[in-house]
Amino acid sequence: MKKQEKQQQQEQNEEKVRIGSGLTSEQERLLSRRGFITGIAAAGAITALTSVAACAPSSGGGTGTGGGSGDGSALAGGGQAATGAYDWLGTEPQIDVAEIGEMLETEVLVVGGGTAGLFAACSAAENGGKVLVIDKYTSGGIRNDLGAVNSRYQQETGTVIDPHEIVREAYHYSAGRIVPDLHYLWTRESGAAIDWYGDRLAERGVTLWHEFTTEKEPVHYKHFATGHSPEWPRDEQGQETLNGATVLTDYATGLGVEFRYNTPMVKLVKTDDRVSGVIAQAEGGGYVQINASKGVIVCTGGYAENFEMLKALQPEQYNLLGWASFIPGATGDGIKACIWAGAAFDDVRSTCSFDRCAMPVGTAPTGPESGGTFFWLGEQPFLKVNSKGERFTNESGVYDFIAHAASKQPERAYVTIWDANYQDDIVRFDMHGCSRTFLNDNGAPPDIPLPVATGMVDGLIADGFTQTADTIEELAEKLKLPADAFKKTIDRYNELYDAGKDEDYDKEPFRLSAVRQPPFYGTWTAAYILSTLDGIHIDTDMRALDEKGEPIDGLYVVGNDSGGYYAHTYFNLSTGHACGRSVTFGRRAGKIVATS
Repeated sequence: MKKQEKQQQQEQNEEKVRIGSGLTSEQERLLSRRGFITGIAAAGAITALTSVAACAPSSGGGTGTGGGSGDGSALAGGGQAATGAYDWLGTEPQIDVAEIGEMLETEVLVVGGGTAGLFAACSAAENGGKVLVIDKYTSGGIRNDLGAVNSRYQQETGTVIDPHEIVREAYHYSAGRIVPDLHYLWTRESGAAIDWYGDRLAERGVTLWHEFTTEKEPVHYKHFATGHSPEWPRDEQGQETLNGATVLTDYATGLGVEFRYNTPMVKLVKTDDRVSGVIAQAEGGGYVQINASKGVIVCTGGYAENFEMLKALQPEQYNLLGWASFIPGATGDGIKACIWAGAAFDDVRSTCSFDRCAMPVGTAPTGPESGGTFFWLGEQPFLKVNSKGERFTNESGVYDFIAHAASKQPERAYVTIWDANYQDDIVRFDMHGCSRTFLNDNGAPPDIPLPVATGMVDGLIADGFTQTADTIEELAEKLKLPADAFKKTIDRYNELYDAGKDEDYDKEPFRLSAVRQPPFYGTWTAAYILSTLDGIHIDTDMRALDEKGEPIDGLYVVGNDSGGYYAHTYFNLSTGHACGRSVTFGRRAGKIVATS
């Protein structure tokens, strides 16, 4: 490429980044200053300056905020497998009737006031039900990336998604261990659920965007443009002044829905083989029994926060994690209560995890508390090498594939490498969904703009996670990689870039990038967990099923407590797929229970 053409292309890329940032010039200026976003504060800046997406850390969850290995050795702490037997289920608590200090009556009881629960509560109330919501804390949040098929927003952008095609891909992705009827149900009803939410947002003056982008180059993995995200208003400091939980809680309250916070469910109550209510801990102490004449909807968020349960049920996945981010309260309470009540539980485990965890140099992942922190650029298809300095896979896969590939490498560890031209590379990579850092084709803003992601890298450098150097040899030393092997890998990767063809692992040519321009960067990388996805068996009316496939009267399960929708891993080809499932099925459950 001629020098003038290259300069013109660089200017165009810079304009894409600037326009796509969604930030004011003053916010961009602040973010360009080293130290403005440092360490875990980088994650906090997401909520301050961008929307918290379905695949971004929740504002309340997370653990493992950093810290080095301590002894300076490579792979410190690595290799300890999560094995052994764990009594993760325990036994159903026995509550003496004398301990129950209060008895409440309702028609529809929603256990968990998060993404699925608030949609369920609003729907039940709209359909004439007397509704009570209880939550372990002060309600949960609503994720921002919500997946749907055939919403009016998609119709406006001309987006057409073949239901058979997307269900077929989800079926392949899970090796056939899912219930296709549930997926087809989502394709039929999700558009209406998103349109309803868009109406609620419009009532508060909030725009809902469809994240529309088409593929510019041939890719190995097709992206389905299913994501929808609100553009929340912000104050002068960039803080959100409104969120989805507030919008729907206010709306539900206006419909007569009652809320009881700091009231965690202890167990379900059964009367003559029917789930008739729950016993919960009362905020002031003791217990409260809540009887629900029409049904109980359980949606407590899965068990991502319960590390012992995660270790017991998913030891292989557990050992790939270096950090965790979750909506608080996802401790498996709902799943356990349903099993105690006779419901069947998925026998194939699944998590929603992303390759966005920075690890201390020389440290392999050993679980969510192994010292990692948030690394937004981790999912970009830069060069990845193992602890021997060798490339080992096509980096242009979907988010969890790289972590799975690393599971076969020494100590399950890998390192992400890039150079000074990384911002231009990211624009050329043209990633979709959560990993996009500039405007979508229709002007929809990204989850985290590139200036914010760049500021986060500055923080990782300041905290010692990301290493920089002016030579490849110096970078190898700082990253504790064998210099000769690492240099050989870099030289080979540059050859492939120059040739415009990845003869080694077949990465798409436009997602190759040179590693020639100092400073050079490197970050030890792992996966982090956002949520668990295995849950209670349900039918298309959201009724919990027993081991014989028969519905349990009075018990309904939605969100991450429900099963049959995923197996092994998350379907990463569809933006907001799990959250879209939660809002769609929550809305359906509310209507069914209220009108039963």
